[in-house]
Amino acid sequence: MLCVMDENLPVTAIISQVVKPGYEEAYEQWQKDITVAAHQFEGHAGVNIIRPHDHTYPEYVIILRFDHYQNLKTWIESDVRKYWLDRAKPLIQGSEKVQVLQGLEAWFTLPGRPTQAPPARYKMAILTSIAVYLVSLIVGYFFSGFLVSLPIWLQSLVLISLSVVLLTYFVMPRLTRVFYRWLYPQARK
Repeated sequence: MLCVMDENLPVTAIISQVVKPGYEEAYEQWQKDITVAAHQFEGHAGVNIIRPHDHTYPEYVIILRFDHYQNLKTWIESDVRKYWLDRAKPLIQGSEKVQVLQGLEAWFTLPGRPTQAPPARYKMAILTSIAVYLVSLIVGYFFSGFLVSLPIWLQSLVLISLSVVLLTYFVMPRLTRVFYRWLYPQARK
């Protein structure tokens, strides 16, 4: 489901699909093919696939990033994507679920959890500040010695890039799980 978003910010689509038992290999090939097709679209900024750990419920989660909302919308509504979704119908159970996020919201989404409104902004800011502070300290402590011979701009680029990767793929998903009840108090009900 697409909605109105800030045109200038990067956007992430979280797509989940449940694969029919016995079709995992065909789905993996389909996933490679549709990823190549998506990569041809303007603004495509990468894709990550989270494969199922529980083979009794083989849900794949695809994290698709575009440089801004209009380019994502162009891909989502394209005939090329519709073609690939038609090819996936025999491989998946039901229909796909799509959630579109922008900004910090993408860090506070857990695969397998029902779609819901993002946490309060002050909670996202607090948790993000703590995470960035800790990751900056750790990355700086362990890697700054290796980078001392590089120009300052390159040191910063390496440290920031490493911090963002750690935050996006390791730290924020784990912090979101740990603080889930605080971030989403309505989930207790």
